[in-house]
Amino acid sequence: MTVLLVVAKAPVAGAVKTRLCPPATPAQAARIAAAALRDTLDAVAATPGVTPALALAGRLADAEDGAQLTAAVAGWPVLPQRGDDFAARLAHAHADVAAAYPGRPVLQIGMDTPQLTAARLAAAVRRLAAPTTDAVLGRAADGGWWALGLRDPRHAAVLRAVPMSTPATGRLTSAALAGRGLRVGSLPVLRDVDGWTDALAVADLVPDGRFAGEVAALRRTLVPGGLR
Repeated sequence: MTVLLVVAKAPVAGAVKTRLCPPATPAQAARIAAAALRDTLDAVAATPGVTPALALAGRLADAEDGAQLTAAVAGWPVLPQRGDDFAARLAHAHADVAAAYPGRPVLQIGMDTPQLTAARLAAAVRRLAAPTTDAVLGRAADGGWWALGLRDPRHAAVLRAVPMSTPATGRLTSAALAGRGLRVGSLPVLRDVDGWTDALAVADLVPDGRFAGEVAALRRTLVPGGLR
C-alpha cells in the first residue's frame, strides 16, 4: 500500500504564504494557507487504498484553524520535519517514512495545490505502481514540482543536491532521479499557489473548496479598483 505523504508547514501568521502579502495581511495569508491544507488533507483522506502521513514543520496547535487541522489528521502519523533547508527536510521526510513503512512506495505532495482531488491522487498512485516506473514527478507550471512518487523513498536523497524553489527545480529533479537509473513517469502539470495571481487562478478551479472561500473573503475586503 502506498504511503501518501503530505509535507506541510503549520499555517502560522507571518510564517506561511508571505508572497500573498500584499494584498493579504499575514493573518489572512495564514487563513488561506490553512484552508489550502485542509482541502489537501480532505483529498488525501478520500483517496482509496493509501496510508496517509504528514511531515510537519511547526505545531498545528499554534496555527490558524489549528483545532480543525488537528482533527483532520487524527490517527495519521505526524513526523516532525528535520533538516537545515527545504531539500534536506524533503529527503529526511522520505527517509523517515521508509523507516516507518519498510518496502512501501511513497507519493509526496505539499499544501500549495488545493485543487487536488482524490481521483487525481489515485491516478498518480496507479502511475507509480506501473511496472515500467520507478518514480513519478508532477511538475508545476512555475518550473517546480507538486508531487514526487518513489517506489523506494530512500532515493529522495538525491533532492539534497537539487536547488529548490527555482524555475529549474522540476527539470533538475527529474535529471537527478534519472541519474540514479530510475525510470521517471510524468504526472499532469499543475499550478501551485505562490502569489495572489496564482491564488485567484487556483480558486477558480475549485470554487466550492475552503481555499476558494478564503480567497473570496479576501477579495471582498479589497477596495474598489484595487487588486482583484
